[in-house]
Amino acid sequence: MTTSLGEAPAALAGKIVTPGDRRYALLRSTYTTTGRPAAVVLAESADDVVAALRLAREQHLPLAVRSGGHGLSGSATNNGGLVIDLSAMRRVDVLDRTARLVRVEAGARWAQVAQALAPHGLAISSGDHGNVGVGGLATAGGIGWLVRHYGLTVDHVRAVEAVLPDGTQVRADPATEPDLLWVMRGAGAGAGIAVAFEIEAVELSDVGFAQLVARVDPAGETLRRWEAVVAEAPRELSTAVMLSSNGAEPLAFITAVVASGNPSSIQRAVQPLLGIGDVTLQQAHIVSYPDLVSPAHLHPNVGQMPSQTTNGLITEMTPDVARALVAASTGSAPALVQMRSLGGAANDPDPAATAYAHRHQQTLIVASTFPPHGRQALSAAWEAVAPYTDGAYVNFESRPDESTFARAYPGPTGARVSELWKHYDPDGLLRHPAGG
Repeated sequence: MTTSLGEAPAALAGKIVTPGDRRYALLRSTYTTTGRPAAVVLAESADDVVAALRLAREQHLPLAVRSGGHGLSGSATNNGGLVIDLSAMRRVDVLDRTARLVRVEAGARWAQVAQALAPHGLAISSGDHGNVGVGGLATAGGIGWLVRHYGLTVDHVRAVEAVLPDGTQVRADPATEPDLLWVMRGAGAGAGIAVAFEIEAVELSDVGFAQLVARVDPAGETLRRWEAVVAEAPRELSTAVMLSSNGAEPLAFITAVVASGNPSSIQRAVQPLLGIGDVTLQQAHIVSYPDLVSPAHLHPNVGQMPSQTTNGLITEMTPDVARALVAASTGSAPALVQMRSLGGAANDPDPAATAYAHRHQQTLIVASTFPPHGRQALSAAWEAVAPYTDGAYVNFESRPDESTFARAYPGPTGARVSELWKHYDPDGLLRHPAGG
Protein backbone atom coordinates (compact mmCIF):
# COMPACT_ATOMS: atom_id res chain seq x y z
CA MET A 1 0.00 0.00 0.00
CA THR A 2 1.38 3.39 -1.01
CA THR A 3 0.15 6.68 0.41
CA SER A 4 1.28 10.29 0.26
CA LEU A 5 3.50 9.32 3.18
CA GLY A 6 5.30 6.78 1.04
CA GLU A 7 5.21 3.02 1.52
CA ALA A 8 2.93 2.20 4.44
CA PRO A 9 4.16 -0.23 7.09
CA ALA A 10 2.76 -3.70 6.44
CA ALA A 11 1.22 -3.75 9.92
CA LEU A 12 -0.92 -0.72 9.01
CA ALA A 13 -2.16 -1.92 5.63
CA GLY A 14 -5.72 -0.70 5.15
CA LYS A 15 -5.62 1.31 8.36
CA ILE A 16 -4.14 4.57 7.05
CA VAL A 17 -6.69 7.13 5.91
CA THR A 18 -5.39 10.02 3.79
CA PRO A 19 -7.22 12.99 2.19
CA GLY A 20 -8.11 11.01 -0.93
CA ASP A 21 -9.90 8.33 1.09
CA ARG A 22 -13.71 8.54 1.31
CA ARG A 23 -13.42 7.95 5.09
CA TYR A 24 -11.26 11.01 5.59
CA ALA A 25 -14.13 13.51 5.98
CA LEU A 26 -15.45 11.60 9.00
CA LEU A 27 -12.04 11.21 10.63
CA ARG A 28 -10.16 14.46 10.09
CA SER A 29 -11.77 16.55 12.86
CA THR A 30 -12.96 16.66 16.44
CA TYR A 31 -16.34 17.94 17.61
CA THR A 32 -15.07 21.50 17.91
CA THR A 33 -12.10 21.67 15.53
CA THR A 34 -11.76 20.99 11.81
CA GLY A 35 -8.38 19.43 11.11
CA ARG A 36 -6.39 18.68 7.99
CA PRO A 37 -3.99 15.89 9.01
CA ALA A 38 -1.79 14.22 6.43
CA ALA A 39 -3.11 10.87 7.62
CA VAL A 40 -5.26 9.18 10.24
CA VAL A 41 -4.26 5.75 11.49
CA LEU A 42 -7.19 3.59 12.58
CA ALA A 43 -5.45 1.54 15.24
CA GLU A 44 -6.98 -1.80 16.18
CA SER A 45 -4.38 -2.90 18.71
CA ALA A 46 -1.46 -1.73 20.79
CA ASP A 47 0.83 -3.10 18.06
CA ASP A 48 -0.86 -0.75 15.57
CA VAL A 49 -0.19 2.16 17.93
CA VAL A 50 3.49 1.17 18.04
CA ALA A 51 3.63 1.08 14.24
CA ALA A 52 1.90 4.46 13.97
CA LEU A 53 4.35 6.03 16.41
CA ARG A 54 7.22 4.67 14.37
CA LEU A 55 5.68 6.15 11.21
CA ALA A 56 5.28 9.56 12.86
CA ARG A 57 8.93 9.53 13.93
CA GLU A 58 10.25 8.39 10.57
CA GLN A 59 8.22 10.98 8.67
CA HIS A 60 8.87 13.73 11.26
CA LEU A 61 5.13 14.34 11.55
CA PRO A 62 3.32 16.22 14.31
CA LEU A 63 1.29 13.71 16.29
CA ALA A 64 -2.21 13.79 17.73
CA VAL A 65 -4.01 11.01 19.59
CA ARG A 66 -7.77 10.58 19.57
CA SER A 67 -9.83 8.22 21.69
CA GLY A 68 -12.84 8.87 19.50
CA GLY A 69 -14.96 11.28 21.53
CA HIS A 70 -15.62 15.00 21.54
CA GLY A 71 -12.02 16.22 21.90
CA LEU A 72 -13.00 19.68 23.15
CA SER A 73 -9.47 21.11 23.14
CA GLY A 74 -8.94 20.31 19.46
CA SER A 75 -5.63 18.63 20.29
CA ALA A 76 -6.97 15.31 18.92
CA THR A 77 -6.43 16.55 15.38
CA ASN A 78 -3.84 18.68 13.60
CA ASN A 79 -2.81 20.12 10.26
CA GLY A 80 -0.31 18.18 8.19
CA GLY A 81 0.47 15.63 10.86
CA LEU A 82 -0.52 12.12 11.88
CA VAL A 83 -3.57 11.29 13.99
CA ILE A 84 -3.74 7.99 15.85
CA ASP A 85 -7.44 7.20 16.15
CA LEU A 86 -8.28 4.56 18.79
CA SER A 87 -12.02 4.38 18.13
CA ALA A 88 -11.81 0.79 16.86
CA MET A 89 -10.42 -0.25 20.25
CA ARG A 90 -13.65 -0.19 22.25
CA ARG A 91 -13.96 -3.53 24.02
CA VAL A 92 -15.48 -3.58 27.51
CA ASP A 93 -15.01 -6.62 29.78
CA VAL A 94 -16.00 -7.33 33.38
CA LEU A 95 -12.84 -8.94 34.76
CA ASP A 96 -14.08 -9.62 38.30
CA ARG A 97 -17.74 -9.01 39.14
CA THR A 98 -17.19 -9.45 42.88
CA ALA A 99 -14.44 -6.82 42.89
CA ARG A 100 -16.36 -4.75 40.31
CA LEU A 101 -13.20 -4.61 38.19
CA VAL A 102 -13.76 -3.69 34.56
CA ARG A 103 -11.36 -3.47 31.62
CA VAL A 104 -12.23 -0.74 29.12
CA GLU A 105 -10.33 -0.01 25.94
CA ALA A 106 -9.45 3.62 25.36
CA GLY A 107 -11.40 4.03 22.13
CA ALA A 108 -14.77 3.22 23.66
CA ARG A 109 -17.23 6.01 24.29
CA TRP A 110 -19.02 6.23 27.59
CA ALA A 111 -22.41 5.34 26.10
CA GLN A 112 -20.91 2.04 24.98
CA VAL A 113 -19.38 1.46 28.41
CA ALA A 114 -22.67 2.15 30.20
CA GLN A 115 -24.55 -0.21 27.88
CA ALA A 116 -21.99 -2.99 28.41
CA LEU A 117 -22.02 -2.67 32.21
CA ALA A 118 -25.77 -2.31 32.72
CA PRO A 119 -26.54 -6.06 32.54
CA HIS A 120 -24.07 -6.52 35.40
CA GLY A 121 -25.65 -3.81 37.57
CA LEU A 122 -22.48 -1.71 37.36
CA ALA A 123 -21.62 1.82 36.32
CA ILE A 124 -18.58 4.07 36.02
CA SER A 125 -19.00 7.78 36.62
CA SER A 126 -17.74 9.38 33.45
CA GLY A 127 -18.56 12.50 31.49
CA ASP A 128 -22.03 13.92 31.06
CA HIS A 129 -22.48 12.86 27.42
CA GLY A 130 -22.42 9.42 25.82
CA ASN A 131 -20.19 10.56 22.97
CA VAL A 132 -17.26 11.41 25.25
CA GLY A 133 -14.29 9.11 24.67
CA VAL A 134 -12.84 6.94 27.42
CA GLY A 135 -9.16 7.64 26.77
CA GLY A 136 -9.26 11.42 26.87
CA LEU A 137 -11.38 11.52 30.00
CA ALA A 138 -9.76 8.69 31.97
CA THR A 139 -6.30 10.22 31.59
CA ALA A 140 -7.39 13.72 32.67
CA GLY A 141 -9.97 13.50 35.45
CA GLY A 142 -13.56 12.50 34.81
CA ILE A 143 -16.19 14.83 36.28
CA GLY A 144 -19.51 13.16 35.56
CA TRP A 145 -23.08 12.70 36.73
CA LEU A 146 -22.02 10.69 39.78
CA VAL A 147 -18.99 12.74 40.80
CA ARG A 148 -20.01 13.50 44.40
CA HIS A 149 -21.01 9.87 44.99
CA TYR A 150 -18.27 8.09 43.05
CA GLY A 151 -15.48 10.65 42.72
CA LEU A 152 -13.50 11.25 39.57
CA THR A 153 -12.97 8.50 37.04
CA VAL A 154 -9.19 8.63 37.60
CA ASP A 155 -9.74 7.86 41.29
CA HIS A 156 -10.93 4.38 40.32
CA VAL A 157 -8.38 3.55 37.62
CA ARG A 158 -6.42 0.61 39.02
CA ALA A 159 -4.17 -0.07 36.03
CA VAL A 160 -3.40 1.41 32.63
CA GLU A 161 -2.11 -0.38 29.55
CA ALA A 162 -0.08 2.17 27.61
CA VAL A 163 2.28 2.56 24.69
CA LEU A 164 5.16 4.89 25.46
CA PRO A 165 6.43 7.33 22.82
CA ASP A 166 9.42 5.07 22.13
CA GLY A 167 7.05 2.22 21.26
CA THR A 168 7.40 0.27 24.49
CA GLN A 169 4.20 -1.41 25.68
CA VAL A 170 3.75 -1.08 29.44
CA ARG A 171 1.24 -2.05 32.09
CA ALA A 172 1.17 0.55 34.86
CA ASP A 173 -0.25 -0.46 38.23
CA PRO A 174 0.77 0.12 41.88
CA ALA A 175 3.29 -2.75 41.76
CA THR A 176 4.78 -2.09 38.32
CA GLU A 177 5.41 1.40 36.98
CA PRO A 178 3.68 3.26 39.85
CA ASP A 179 5.03 6.60 38.57
CA LEU A 180 3.45 6.02 35.19
CA LEU A 181 0.15 5.08 36.84
CA TRP A 182 0.29 8.28 38.88
CA VAL A 183 0.83 10.57 35.89
CA MET A 184 -1.64 8.72 33.66
CA ARG A 185 -4.34 9.48 36.22
CA GLY A 186 -4.73 13.17 35.49
CA ALA A 187 -1.89 14.10 33.13
CA GLY A 188 -1.61 11.12 30.85
CA ALA A 189 -1.65 13.01 27.56
CA GLY A 190 2.03 13.95 27.88
CA ALA A 191 3.40 10.61 29.08
CA GLY A 192 2.02 7.82 26.91
CA ILE A 193 -0.88 6.60 24.82
CA ALA A 194 -3.36 4.73 26.99
CA VAL A 195 -4.91 1.80 25.12
CA ALA A 196 -6.90 0.24 27.98
CA PHE A 197 -7.83 0.83 31.62
CA GLU A 198 -8.77 -1.38 34.52
CA ILE A 199 -11.39 0.57 36.46
CA GLU A 200 -13.29 -0.21 39.62
CA ALA A 201 -16.99 0.30 38.92
CA VAL A 202 -19.82 0.99 41.36
CA GLU A 203 -22.98 -0.99 42.02
CA LEU A 204 -25.69 1.05 40.33
CA SER A 205 -28.62 0.47 38.03
CA ASP A 206 -31.19 3.25 38.37
CA VAL A 207 -30.75 6.90 39.31
CA GLY A 208 -32.98 9.83 40.08
CA PHE A 209 -33.01 12.48 37.38
CA ALA A 210 -34.55 15.94 37.78
CA GLN A 211 -34.46 19.13 35.74
CA LEU A 212 -35.30 22.48 37.28
CA VAL A 213 -35.27 26.09 36.10
CA ALA A 214 -34.51 28.97 38.47
CA ARG A 215 -34.54 32.71 37.90
CA VAL A 216 -31.22 34.25 38.81
CA ASP A 217 -31.14 37.65 40.48
CA PRO A 218 -28.51 40.24 39.37
CA ALA A 219 -26.49 39.66 42.53
CA GLY A 220 -26.42 35.92 41.94
CA GLU A 221 -27.85 35.01 45.35
CA THR A 222 -29.67 32.13 43.66
CA LEU A 223 -26.29 30.64 42.73
CA ARG A 224 -25.02 31.02 46.27
CA ARG A 225 -28.05 29.21 47.63
CA TRP A 226 -27.58 26.44 45.05
CA GLU A 227 -24.01 25.91 46.18
CA ALA A 228 -25.05 25.90 49.85
CA VAL A 229 -27.74 23.30 49.23
CA VAL A 230 -25.35 20.99 47.39
CA ALA A 231 -22.70 21.35 50.10
CA GLU A 232 -25.20 20.07 52.68
CA ALA A 233 -26.79 17.46 50.43
CA PRO A 234 -26.16 13.73 50.61
CA ARG A 235 -23.29 12.60 48.42
CA GLU A 236 -25.72 10.81 46.15
CA LEU A 237 -26.67 14.22 44.70
CA SER A 238 -24.58 15.67 41.88
CA THR A 239 -25.72 18.71 39.91
CA ALA A 240 -24.89 20.69 36.80
CA VAL A 241 -26.13 24.22 36.11
CA MET A 242 -26.25 26.13 32.83
CA LEU A 243 -26.79 29.89 32.82
CA SER A 244 -28.64 31.40 29.87
CA SER A 245 -29.80 35.00 29.54
CA ASN A 246 -31.13 35.55 26.01
CA GLY A 247 -30.84 39.27 26.61
CA ALA A 248 -32.96 39.18 29.77
CA GLU A 249 -32.34 38.19 33.37
CA PRO A 250 -30.47 34.91 33.40
CA LEU A 251 -32.07 31.57 34.04
CA ALA A 252 -30.31 28.66 35.72
CA PHE A 253 -31.10 25.32 34.10
CA ILE A 254 -30.30 22.77 36.78
CA THR A 255 -29.83 19.06 36.20
CA ALA A 256 -29.82 16.98 39.38
CA VAL A 257 -28.78 13.33 39.44
CA VAL A 258 -29.21 11.18 42.53
CA ALA A 259 -27.21 7.95 42.66
CA SER A 260 -30.13 5.91 43.94
CA GLY A 261 -33.25 4.31 42.60
CA ASN A 262 -35.11 4.79 45.88
CA PRO A 263 -37.92 7.36 45.43
CA SER A 264 -37.75 8.68 49.00
CA SER A 265 -33.95 9.12 48.80
CA ILE A 266 -34.32 10.96 45.52
CA GLN A 267 -36.98 13.26 46.94
CA ARG A 268 -34.90 14.07 50.03
CA ALA A 269 -31.90 14.95 47.89
CA VAL A 270 -33.73 17.09 45.32
CA GLN A 271 -36.35 18.83 47.49
CA PRO A 272 -33.98 21.47 48.98
CA LEU A 273 -33.15 22.73 45.47
CA LEU A 274 -36.73 23.95 45.20
CA GLY A 275 -35.96 26.45 47.98
CA ILE A 276 -33.10 28.33 46.33
CA GLY A 277 -35.42 30.93 44.77
CA ASP A 278 -38.02 31.17 42.05
CA VAL A 279 -37.74 27.56 40.87
CA THR A 280 -39.85 25.48 38.54
CA LEU A 281 -39.51 21.71 38.55
CA GLN A 282 -39.58 20.67 34.90
CA GLN A 283 -39.37 16.91 35.34
CA ALA A 284 -38.27 14.29 37.85
CA HIS A 285 -38.18 10.57 37.37
CA ILE A 286 -36.14 7.41 37.80
CA VAL A 287 -34.06 6.32 34.83
CA SER A 288 -31.38 3.74 34.18
CA TYR A 289 -27.85 5.09 34.33
CA PRO A 290 -27.25 4.37 30.61
CA ASP A 291 -30.12 6.76 29.84
CA LEU A 292 -27.92 9.61 31.07
CA VAL A 293 -25.11 8.76 28.64
CA SER A 294 -27.30 7.35 25.94
CA PRO A 295 -26.27 5.62 22.70
CA ALA A 296 -28.43 8.29 21.04
CA HIS A 297 -25.55 10.66 21.84
CA LEU A 298 -23.16 8.81 19.56
CA HIS A 299 -22.32 10.71 16.40
CA PRO A 300 -19.38 11.44 14.11
CA ASN A 301 -17.23 14.39 15.13
CA VAL A 302 -16.75 16.59 12.08
CA GLY A 303 -16.08 20.04 13.55
CA GLN A 304 -19.81 20.73 13.77
CA MET A 305 -19.62 22.72 17.02
CA PRO A 306 -16.88 25.36 16.70
CA SER A 307 -16.39 27.01 20.06
CA GLN A 308 -13.91 28.50 22.48
CA THR A 309 -13.87 27.26 26.07
CA THR A 310 -12.06 27.95 29.31
CA ASN A 311 -12.67 26.98 32.92
CA GLY A 312 -11.72 27.39 36.53
CA LEU A 313 -12.38 25.79 39.90
CA ILE A 314 -13.67 27.73 42.90
CA THR A 315 -13.64 26.93 46.59
CA GLU A 316 -16.63 29.10 47.54
CA MET A 317 -19.44 30.89 45.75
CA THR A 318 -18.79 34.27 47.36
CA PRO A 319 -20.93 37.32 46.51
CA ASP A 320 -18.17 38.56 44.20
CA VAL A 321 -17.98 35.23 42.35
CA ALA A 322 -21.75 35.06 41.97
CA ARG A 323 -21.93 38.58 40.53
CA ALA A 324 -19.06 37.83 38.16
CA LEU A 325 -20.84 34.73 36.84
CA VAL A 326 -24.03 36.68 36.21
CA ALA A 327 -22.01 39.37 34.42
CA ALA A 328 -20.21 36.78 32.26
CA SER A 329 -23.51 35.29 31.14
CA THR A 330 -25.34 38.58 30.46
CA GLY A 331 -22.80 40.88 28.78
CA SER A 332 -22.92 42.26 25.25
CA ALA A 333 -21.19 39.08 24.05
CA PRO A 334 -22.25 36.64 26.77
CA ALA A 335 -20.57 33.35 27.42
CA LEU A 336 -22.44 30.13 28.02
CA VAL A 337 -21.59 29.48 31.67
CA GLN A 338 -21.86 26.00 33.13
CA MET A 339 -21.23 24.92 36.72
CA ARG A 340 -20.67 21.43 38.04
CA SER A 341 -20.83 20.52 41.70
CA LEU A 342 -17.81 18.88 43.27
CA GLY A 343 -17.07 18.01 46.88
CA GLY A 344 -18.16 14.71 48.38
CA ALA A 345 -16.20 11.74 47.09
CA ALA A 346 -14.32 13.95 44.62
CA ASN A 347 -12.54 15.59 47.54
CA ASP A 348 -11.73 12.44 49.54
CA PRO A 349 -8.36 11.49 47.97
CA ASP A 350 -5.08 12.98 49.07
CA PRO A 351 -4.21 15.75 46.56
CA ALA A 352 -0.90 13.98 45.91
CA ALA A 353 -2.52 10.61 45.12
CA THR A 354 -3.01 11.37 41.41
CA ALA A 355 -1.93 14.03 38.93
CA TYR A 356 -5.36 15.61 39.40
CA ALA A 357 -4.63 17.55 42.59
CA HIS A 358 -7.77 19.66 43.07
CA ARG A 359 -9.34 18.16 46.18
CA HIS A 360 -10.74 21.12 48.11
CA GLN A 361 -12.70 23.05 45.48
CA GLN A 362 -16.49 22.89 45.44
CA THR A 363 -17.44 23.93 41.91
CA LEU A 364 -16.11 23.69 38.38
CA ILE A 365 -17.04 26.66 36.18
CA VAL A 366 -16.87 26.29 32.40
CA ALA A 367 -17.41 29.20 29.99
CA SER A 368 -17.83 28.89 26.22
CA THR A 369 -18.48 31.19 23.27
CA PHE A 370 -19.74 30.25 19.83
CA PRO A 371 -19.59 31.94 16.42
CA PRO A 372 -19.81 34.78 15.65
CA HIS A 373 -18.20 35.35 19.06
CA GLY A 374 -14.70 33.97 19.45
CA ARG A 375 -11.73 33.94 21.78
CA GLN A 376 -11.75 37.69 22.35
CA ALA A 377 -15.36 37.60 23.55
CA LEU A 378 -14.58 34.65 25.80
CA SER A 379 -11.61 36.46 27.33
CA ALA A 380 -13.75 39.54 27.97
CA ALA A 381 -16.51 37.51 29.63
CA TRP A 382 -14.06 35.46 31.67
CA GLU A 383 -12.03 38.43 32.86
CA ALA A 384 -14.36 39.10 35.79
CA VAL A 385 -14.39 35.44 36.87
CA ALA A 386 -10.72 34.52 36.51
CA PRO A 387 -9.39 36.27 39.65
CA TYR A 388 -11.59 34.08 41.85
CA THR A 389 -10.58 30.73 40.37
CA ASP A 390 -8.33 28.27 42.14
CA GLY A 391 -7.05 25.79 39.59
CA ALA A 392 -8.43 24.41 36.34
CA TYR A 393 -9.46 21.16 34.68
CA VAL A 394 -7.34 20.45 31.62
CA ASN A 395 -10.13 18.91 29.52
CA PHE A 396 -12.23 22.08 29.35
CA GLU A 397 -9.69 24.37 27.73
CA SER A 398 -9.70 25.16 24.02
CA ARG A 399 -6.17 26.46 23.86
CA PRO A 400 -4.03 24.75 26.49
CA ASP A 401 -0.79 26.62 27.13
CA GLU A 402 1.74 27.13 29.91
CA SER A 403 -0.81 29.08 31.93
CA THR A 404 -3.27 26.22 31.63
CA PHE A 405 -0.60 23.79 32.79
CA ALA A 406 0.17 25.91 35.85
CA ARG A 407 -3.50 26.10 36.80
CA ALA A 408 -4.26 22.44 36.09
CA TYR A 409 -1.11 21.09 37.76
CA PRO A 410 -0.17 23.47 40.57
CA GLY A 411 2.99 23.49 42.65
CA PRO A 412 4.59 20.13 43.44
CA THR A 413 2.07 18.33 41.22
CA GLY A 414 3.19 20.36 38.20
CA ALA A 415 6.84 19.76 39.00
CA ARG A 416 6.29 16.00 39.18
CA VAL A 417 4.17 15.96 36.01
CA SER A 418 6.89 17.87 34.11
CA GLU A 419 9.56 15.51 35.37
CA LEU A 420 7.60 12.41 34.37
CA TRP A 421 6.62 13.78 30.97
CA LYS A 422 10.31 14.36 30.24
CA HIS A 423 11.17 10.91 31.55
CA TYR A 424 8.61 9.01 29.47
CA ASP A 425 8.65 11.33 26.45
CA PRO A 426 12.07 13.01 26.34
CA ASP A 427 11.60 14.18 22.75
CA GLY A 428 8.20 15.74 23.43
CA LEU A 429 6.50 13.69 20.71
CA LEU A 430 3.15 13.76 22.52
CA ARG A 431 3.44 17.43 23.38
CA HIS A 432 3.79 18.73 19.82
CA PRO A 433 1.32 21.61 19.37
CA ALA A 434 -1.74 20.69 17.35
CA GLY A 435 -2.26 22.70 14.19
CA GLY A 436 -5.45 24.60 13.48
